[in-house]
Amino acid sequence: MEKRHTPERITELGPNEIFVFGSNLSGSHGGGAALLAFERFGAIWGQGVGLQGQSYGIPTMQGGVETIQPYVDEFIDFAKSRPDLTFLVTRIGCGIAGFRNEEIAPLFAKAKGVENIVLPEGWD
Repeated sequence: MEKRHTPERITELGPNEIFVFGSNLSGSHGGGAALLAFERFGAIWGQGVGLQGQSYGIPTMQGGVETIQPYVDEFIDFAKSRPDLTFLVTRIGCGIAGFRNEEIAPLFAKAKGVENIVLPEGWD
């Protein structure tokens, strides 16, 4: 069976799917995937972290890659506690935040093998 990857562009979600996007700590979802999460998937203006409707925010705008890791770890633990949901991780941090795939993908090493976390192609 071929491993599933997050689609490059997500425009709709199934009933138990969660859109995982890069956010900022203030929850100002003004651009990129954060804006899409706000407009389509229930992200809450003013909430930068965690589950919000059919989306989950991981802050990526507060400093270097090392500042993102604790939020990724928190997300992975949360996803493990919610096997009823499937989490579609976008290329967080690789848009407006300005990081490269090679910098962000290793942060998700602990997500490999977690059945309900779907990663972008090349991140697994």
